[in-house]
Amino acid sequence: MSKPPIVFAPGMMCDARLFEKQSAVLRDDRDVSFADFSKDDAIGAMARRLLDDAPIRFYLAGLSMGGIVAFEAWRQAPERIAGLALLNTTPFADSPARRETRLSQIDRVSKGELKTVVMEELKPNYLSEAHKKDQSLFDDIYAMADALGPEVFVNQTKAVMARGDSTSTLSSITCPTLVIAGEEDEVCPPELHEIMHEGIQGSTYRVLKSCGHLSTMESPEQVTELIQKHIEQIER
Repeated sequence: MSKPPIVFAPGMMCDARLFEKQSAVLRDDRDVSFADFSKDDAIGAMARRLLDDAPIRFYLAGLSMGGIVAFEAWRQAPERIAGLALLNTTPFADSPARRETRLSQIDRVSKGELKTVVMEELKPNYLSEAHKKDQSLFDDIYAMADALGPEVFVNQTKAVMARGDSTSTLSSITCPTLVIAGEEDEVCPPELHEIMHEGIQGSTYRVLKSCGHLSTMESPEQVTELIQKHIEQIER
C-alpha cells in the first residue's frame, strides 16, 4: 500500500479493541497498526517503542494516554508524523490530588482489586449518561483491562502520574491535527481540547454529543468518519 499507514495509540488499560470499529474501515486502503503500551512504565519509553515499531512516516491517532504519548512521539520525531488525531486527552500534567488518587489505586490493584478499581472509575467518570447502563460496553472495556492485568495497570499508572506538561509542545505541532472531545467527558473535558485546538495552529476541533471519555467505542461511526475525512483532506 502506497498511502501512509495509521498507528492507533490506546488509552490506559486498553488495547487494539479500543479502535476496532475505526481500524475495520481504515484498513480497506492502508496498513493499520496499534501501539503496545504494556511493556513500559514511562511516557518517554512508550513513545520510543511506538516509533521503533512504526513505519518511517505515518498518521498517529491517540486516545487519552495514547494522546499523551502522541505529544512525546511528536517531540522525539516530528518529521515522521504525517498527521495527528488527538482524542479525549490532555496536554497537562497530573494535579497533586490526581496523583494521590493514583497512588491509592496502585495500592489497591497490587492487593488484587483490579476489577473493583477499574469499574469504580468507569461508572462515574468514563461514559456518558447514554452509555452508563450499557453492560455490554462495560464488559468490553473491562475485558481489555483484565487481559492486560495488574502489572500493566501499575506501570501505566506510574507513567501517566509522572508525565510532564505538554502545553508548550502545542505551538510546535505543524502537521495537520484533528482534536476530538466528548461533550460529557469528565476525565478530559472539552475545555482541555479547546486549549489544544487554540494552541495547535490550523487544527480541526470537533465535540461529540452524548459522548464521554471513550469516544471510539461510544460514538464509533462519528469518530471513524472524522478520522477518515481528516486523512482524506491531508492526502488531497
